[in-house]
Amino acid sequence: MAARGTRVQLAIAVWEWGAYFGVEQRMKGVNLAWAKWRRPHPQTAPTASKAAGLYMIGTMSKEAAMDEGADDAMMLDWKGDLAEATAANAFFVFDGQLHTPKPEGFLDGITRRSVMELARKRQMKVVERVIHPDELAGASEVFLAGTAAEVTPVRRIGAQDFTPGVITEKLMTDFDALVHRRF
Repeated sequence: MAARGTRVQLAIAVWEWGAYFGVEQRMKGVNLAWAKWRRPHPQTAPTASKAAGLYMIGTMSKEAAMDEGADDAMMLDWKGDLAEATAANAFFVFDGQLHTPKPEGFLDGITRRSVMELARKRQMKVVERVIHPDELAGASEVFLAGTAAEVTPVRRIGAQDFTPGVITEKLMTDFDALVHRRF
């Protein structure tokens, strides 16, 4: 049976939500495990939307990462290229330039776009491209960006360590000023 002719039911749950990774955790950077699940091919689901079914693999990946002692998980896309964390987009600094995976198979987030705009205002070059996992060794900084994560430095992905740096700090400060300003 299709959904045609059915009545729409709606429930809204509201609760206070603090910092996604905690304030202290956010400042020192988060530890990401590798997710065993991958983001689906864009022709298999509405990957450009916040569809509830797409959160399942993120939730399962985050819980598995937490069972391993990590804070979250880095997800690959269906081809095996870097995609995003379970609920936040990823950014990488290579040679002073900001790189982020092309949003193919995952959400092109509003926070992602805001961070890219803030970087361009600072005259930073922003590159959207396919990023292979073996390129991580060349990244000097990594951070996540999302509604709940805001801008959060990453200190580790799998066995690869990173040091939160000046580019991450500048964009974190700029983003905080943008979203926490009083009107």
